[in-house]
Amino acid sequence: MQGMTTHFKTSKTLKVKKEEEGENAPALSDDELVGMSVRELNQHLRGLTKEDTVRLKQRRRTLKNRGYAASCRIKRVTQKEELERQKWDLQREVDKLARENASMRLELAALRAKYEALQCFARTVTCGSLGPGKVGGATSVITIVKSAKYNSNSNATPFSAAS
Repeated sequence: MQGMTTHFKTSKTLKVKKEEEGENAPALSDDELVGMSVRELNQHLRGLTKEDTVRLKQRRRTLKNRGYAASCRIKRVTQKEELERQKWDLQREVDKLARENASMRLELAALRAKYEALQCFARTVTCGSLGPGKVGGATSVITIVKSAKYNSNSNATPFSAAS
């Protein structure tokens, strides 16, 4: 008997609700239900049975949770794409710095060889084997510097301390 009363109540409250909104008013859409504030929802729920209220609130909660989950998925994908882009940018920078480092090492090796050649020449000059007025001394300096310059491009050490 009570089930019938509840059924009667439900249909009565639905009629009341329909009368408030107009006879041909559509039910709440998902977007409307999710978009309305709690105050608007509570006003909309006045006059409905407890079962209908619980059902409508549960539907709203389910829809909101779906929205949250969708926005989290979008955020996660966006962050992943951004991190991958940053990774590629950093990898390109590392490669560029590695090339610069290799170039500087070659330049350092060439300068070291030039320094050693000049140091060797300075030792021969100070030992007195070549006098300051002799032409051979100037020619030797030019030859050593030119040789070091050409050999530095060939990736070989141009001179050693023993030369």
